[in-house]
Amino acid sequence: MRRAIARNEFELHYQTIVSARDLDACGVEALVRWRHPERGLIPPDQFISLAEESGLIVPLGEWILRKACADAAQWPPHLKLAVNMSPAQFKQHNLPGVLKSILEQCGLPATRLELEITETVLLDNNEEHVAVLHEIKNQGISIVLDDFGIGYSSMRYLQMFPFDKIKIDKSFIQSMANHADSAAIVCAITALGRTLDIETTAEGVETADQLALLRSAGCQFAQGYLFSRPEPVSELKFESPIVKHPGVAAA
Repeated sequence: MRRAIARNEFELHYQTIVSARDLDACGVEALVRWRHPERGLIPPDQFISLAEESGLIVPLGEWILRKACADAAQWPPHLKLAVNMSPAQFKQHNLPGVLKSILEQCGLPATRLELEITETVLLDNNEEHVAVLHEIKNQGISIVLDDFGIGYSSMRYLQMFPFDKIKIDKSFIQSMANHADSAAIVCAITALGRTLDIETTAEGVETADQLALLRSAGCQFAQGYLFSRPEPVSELKFESPIVKHPGVAAA
């Protein structure tokens, strides 16, 4: 993996995030892939844990941020860029300064960047990491709590830090049409978001039925194969509204 970083074997694919109501493109999530010379395209679930264990997630994560911000600076200005952050990246020296430098060098306004974190960031060394998050948020960068609903005590983290957005884990989205308990959890999370003035995004949306239920629940944003698969930057299209999936219409 160290050689792969040196040889620029990693690349970014992007998945569109849409408004659940009108299906307009409003953001894009950056997703890393490893273009292995022998094994072909390797998805992140097969190498991110190794990168985290070895500490290579820090240089890889910085490359992802720099490349994604440079790409996003060329896109329509209403589109936000979402980038996942590993807990290990919060242990590096002066993360807020690194982010500020990257944004300035790439010409991307801080208000267009969303950093997605999991509760693991807050589990480890709460006070220090919360302080770093506040410093980042004060730059104008949005902080998103990812995989919401499957952790140990997600509600507590909403008290610890003023998140801008929460992403509802795809396990609830993909079972909500057939399981009343999953639908109830999604409705509860979106209601909680409205009460706390936190936006909600549904991950893993794959069917028109799921989208209809999300709209009824009041979820603001959606992401998944129903709208687009992750694509290389050269294949991204930002029509407004985006090309609709057959059978799916704006609300």
